[in-house]
Amino acid sequence: MSRVNFLRPSDDPAVAVRQLSEWLDAVDPEPLLIETSGSTGRPKGVVLTRPAVLASVTASARRLGASGRWLLALPSSYVAGVQVVVRSLVAGHEPVVVHDLDLAGAVAAGAGDDVPLFTSLVPTQLHRVLDDPVQLAALVHCHTVLVGGGGIDPDLRRLAQEAGVRVVTTYGSSETAGGCVYDGLPLDGVGVTIAADGRVRLAGPTLFSHYLDDPDLTAETLVDGWFLTSDAGRLDEDGRLQVLGRVDDVVITGGVKVPLPAVARRLREHPSVEQAEVLGVPDDEWGQRVVAVVVGEAVADAELRDWVGEAHPRSWAPREVRRVAALPLLPNGKVDRQALRAGL
Repeated sequence: MSRVNFLRPSDDPAVAVRQLSEWLDAVDPEPLLIETSGSTGRPKGVVLTRPAVLASVTASARRLGASGRWLLALPSSYVAGVQVVVRSLVAGHEPVVVHDLDLAGAVAAGAGDDVPLFTSLVPTQLHRVLDDPVQLAALVHCHTVLVGGGGIDPDLRRLAQEAGVRVVTTYGSSETAGGCVYDGLPLDGVGVTIAADGRVRLAGPTLFSHYLDDPDLTAETLVDGWFLTSDAGRLDEDGRLQVLGRVDDVVITGGVKVPLPAVARRLREHPSVEQAEVLGVPDDEWGQRVVAVVVGEAVADAELRDWVGEAHPRSWAPREVRRVAALPLLPNGKVDRQALRAGL
């Protein structure tokens, strides 16, 4: 951990492409320094070596069965955007920057020479594209669309696939050089286990080396070659990983444990709800009060509570529903849960 020089990818896509191209060509490159989004807590500086990044690129191409030109619709300073750029450059193609989610323009600019097109989106972006026939028609031209950065609802995936979009969901983080589990199955060389406390553990050549200026957190998180995530999960009968949500996304309200992601998923299945997030806030009577923040058509709170109660224990239903025009987002497209919490 003695090196002090790092490459911080720029949030200007053109600059980031140039930086990463030179980084790939360097004889002895400095490691990348990736700042996490801080969507659920304080941001961290994650240090990634070139071998870790390239291991991810190679394993991803092998799983997808092809490589080609990538369309950059994600921030270039975050790990998902960095990987889009690097995958494209390693394949020998300049990535195409997507401005304002104009995939039609990007596809037109990147098409030609029978080079397969790929892109990576977060669920919010995919949802918006499905509502735009022009952009959806462009997305169908892509060989594969990776969707990560948050759980994707089954209905959203189904709609995309019915429209002809090949969706592959990814799970990973800055600490794993981006997605390292595709559609529940680890990439070649990646190990997945569930710790005794239910947390997901990951291993393999894509792991980060350390957190910048935080040896204590590094020691707590990297143990015997395994990265201990903050996500709860389980392995199904086929060995596929199911991520259940962050370990701190379970609140106790009135003595009952409530997994907030499960409540949010159920709310998003309601025909009048476009988006939903669920949080626990301090409450003198209940300890934690389950609050839903929803986007969509007006519908009575009681109806939403009944909707949740039809699929889950009634005690999981939100005690309060807040309606907003749009959920606050971080630059990388993830929901800004810290901003939501501050608003509550």
